[in-house]
Amino acid sequence: MTTKSKSGKSPLLNWGIFIATVVVVFLLGLLASSILERRTEAAYVNVPKTEVNQFDPRNEVWGENYPREFQSYYGTADTTFQSKYNGNVMIDMLEVDPRLVVLWAGYGFSKDYNQGRGHYYAVTDVQNTLRTGAPKTKTDGPMPSTCMTCKSPDVPRLMNQLGVAQFYTGKWAELGAEVVNPIGCADCHDAKTMNLRISRPALVEAFERQGKDITKASHQEMRSLVCAQCHVEYYFSKTTAEGANYLTFPWDNGYSAEAMEEYYDNIEFSDWTHALSKAPMLKAQHPGYEVYMTGIHAQRGVSCADCHMPYKSEGGQKFTDHKMQSPLNNIANSCQVCHREEAGTLMANVYERQDKIIENRDKLEELVVRAHVEAKKAWDLGASEDQMKDILMGIRHAQWRWDYAAASHGGSFHSPVEIGRVVSTGITIAQETRIKLARLLADLGHNEEIPYPDIATKAKAQEFIGLDMDKLNADKKEFLKTVVPQWEKEAAEREKNYDKLFSSKE
Repeated sequence: MTTKSKSGKSPLLNWGIFIATVVVVFLLGLLASSILERRTEAAYVNVPKTEVNQFDPRNEVWGENYPREFQSYYGTADTTFQSKYNGNVMIDMLEVDPRLVVLWAGYGFSKDYNQGRGHYYAVTDVQNTLRTGAPKTKTDGPMPSTCMTCKSPDVPRLMNQLGVAQFYTGKWAELGAEVVNPIGCADCHDAKTMNLRISRPALVEAFERQGKDITKASHQEMRSLVCAQCHVEYYFSKTTAEGANYLTFPWDNGYSAEAMEEYYDNIEFSDWTHALSKAPMLKAQHPGYEVYMTGIHAQRGVSCADCHMPYKSEGGQKFTDHKMQSPLNNIANSCQVCHREEAGTLMANVYERQDKIIENRDKLEELVVRAHVEAKKAWDLGASEDQMKDILMGIRHAQWRWDYAAASHGGSFHSPVEIGRVVSTGITIAQETRIKLARLLADLGHNEEIPYPDIATKAKAQEFIGLDMDKLNADKKEFLKTVVPQWEKEAAEREKNYDKLFSSKE
């Protein structure tokens, strides 16, 4: 028989209520303590521990104040993710698509073109590529110093030290021992406030020529503009300063493929003369920002960082993930913040757009390869420059559209409608140009179809355009064995003085 209290309740029930109350109060206390701890941590998490000079290129020093961002940045060293077409793995694009060798005949990209890895490898990869040659001295080699502009936070330091025009003057090998730190904090942030900043003058100058003040950009716009310092189309102008290859964005007429093409045509600029067709060619660099600006995400106010550097939480702290990468490797934080579909569905949506764009882009690629080969035949048969003028301009314009689509890094998803339009106009131009070539070849007495070259592999394509790859590879191997270690030794000696050099206040 259970004893009851005066209230009519069992003592065991009273004890149960008491114990439950104690447990609840204890748990609420833990929760309150955790909240207070996180608030205290948040209040002090960004209190600078180290004074950082704006031109200190060492990411490790900046990382002392912002360890979460710093640690996540080094995730760009990861090379394990491969999507259907790209990712962050090292992919030999010339082996994947040997037609590229013919398209770039006479230009450095025909020697070597690898899918870009993460920002961590920016300096290493520019040293390793065959495109930069194998200079034996600091004034040797095919590439100008301007090629280093987007590779390192050492660049703002050198521009401040030397002057912008002087930085753009000379050969890239002159900076081999100076540009050693991979892309990082000083490239995008103000040392005092950590606000986003533009550290490369070409973007500011492009805005100024358009009558725009980049300092008026909002924080959300800056989350794309810091990327636009480098992920854009550009060329090296030789008119701004004597002897300088001055980095310039061709945006004066607009961002579209046609607007930039018009800009180049008006100043009669070409990156190189094609080795087969002799056409004055344009090499699209990586017009990612321009293509993004025509897409739905830009129209909706979504920035580059929203997808490629989404927010994440760690220890109760929300911060920007600095592992800059494909959103397909982080769909939960990048895509599903806005889109409620399953990850597999979202990935399928991306691949569907890529498949359709690449199907037509490959067709344009084949047509332009044929045009180059047919143009060479016309020259061999004695065609005159007047006869070839319009044909060469057609080849130039068709390949520019192909390259604009191919080099925009994600353009088939960033703006599939615009890229589809550009590719389709390229196909039209290529077909019309080949009709002109057929008529000219007939006039020159050649009525047979020009056979498509045997370029089934990278090696065959490089042999077809006359490259001595054995020598190029041997020279580069020797360069990496002898010259680069000397650069590293010089850099290590210089950096011994960095603490003293960058310790004083600006």
